[in-house]
Amino acid sequence: MNKIYHLSTCSTCKKILEETNAKERGFILQDIKKEKITPEQLDEMHALSGSYESLFSRRSQQYRPMGLHEKDLKESDYRDLILQEYSFLKRPVAIVGNKIYTGAEVKNI
Repeated sequence: MNKIYHLSTCSTCKKILEETNAKERGFILQDIKKEKITPEQLDEMHALSGSYESLFSRRSQQYRPMGLHEKDLKESDYRDLILQEYSFLKRPVAIVGNKIYTGAEVKNI
């Protein structure tokens, strides 16, 4: 299965989806704002990436207001935060076969 988790309002996601012709190439697209990531989907991403932290975006507008920059977060914290707030997922995330690409890496698919 080839799938891309993205945010339809994110200009970076839009640009990458357009550049990669993902839809035309048969990728399943999931807008994470409209269709929340399930714990199972996040755990699959974790299995491929090796850590929840690598999937976590510190660029989220929620990061500083929640005081997260002052905390020592653990893997379980990253997982819980991503499931709680879609903007904490580093995006887009592409799963191609058994490989995962996050953020700007998606351009490589």
